[in-house]
Amino acid sequence: MELNYILELSGVSKTFGQTRAVQRMDLNVEAGQTTVLIGPSGCGKSTLLRLMIGLIRPDTGTIRFEGTELTPDNVLALRQRMGYVIQEGGLFPHLTGYDNVSLMAQYLGWDDNRIKARLAELTDLTHFPTDGLDRYPAQLSGGQQQRVSLMRALMLDPDVLLMDEPLGALDAMIRAGLQTDLREIFQTLGKTVVMVTHDIGEAGFFGDEILLLRDGQVVQKDTLETLVSSPAEAFVSDFINAQRSPLETLGGGES
Repeated sequence: MELNYILELSGVSKTFGQTRAVQRMDLNVEAGQTTVLIGPSGCGKSTLLRLMIGLIRPDTGTIRFEGTELTPDNVLALRQRMGYVIQEGGLFPHLTGYDNVSLMAQYLGWDDNRIKARLAELTDLTHFPTDGLDRYPAQLSGGQQQRVSLMRALMLDPDVLLMDEPLGALDAMIRAGLQTDLREIFQTLGKTVVMVTHDIGEAGFFGDEILLLRDGQVVQKDTLETLVSSPAEAFVSDFINAQRSPLETLGGGES
């Protein structure tokens, strides 16, 4: 059966000064799956995500989204079909939750009724209190801020959702509850998700497929079970064993 790829990277590399953030690589992201990028700090996972959404341009190679190559001429239009959740949410502090979520819809000229109808769908989906939309980010809890950030990313009903360590700044209890809600949301929507995390338990909890990176290269692309049972090289085992205690505590990543 032919696989349906929503993102296709061919010969892509990226360098910042003397640092090669992403080595020349080919990578395909299958539609309808959750793909998790994981690896040590500085391995290139966040850079790879920003390349996928067109926030930065590759030095070499091409990136295709649903068959169309990202170029300076079309990247803004294509980005409207991608939802992006940045580290720590990235909400605008001077805007209410309502205005943060609806910002792009307002920019695109949606009428008030359409915006309110979509917001009703999203607050129900994310279990966010409707009256919270009138508050500013500083008046929301960390978990509520992340739900607002998720609603903003989903507002235009994108084809793919890109998430850069969306839960990394939350404490353990809030993080556990939001992980469960997020996985239910992914299953409900059936969207393609690409998520960056540093936590192997979280990667196993969400990922249909996990890409373990090191020094801007993909070391192994597999399920968590295969990474554990059949590591491609010693680095894979070393990386997983370094987080063995969290894995055991999480029961294989269910937190």
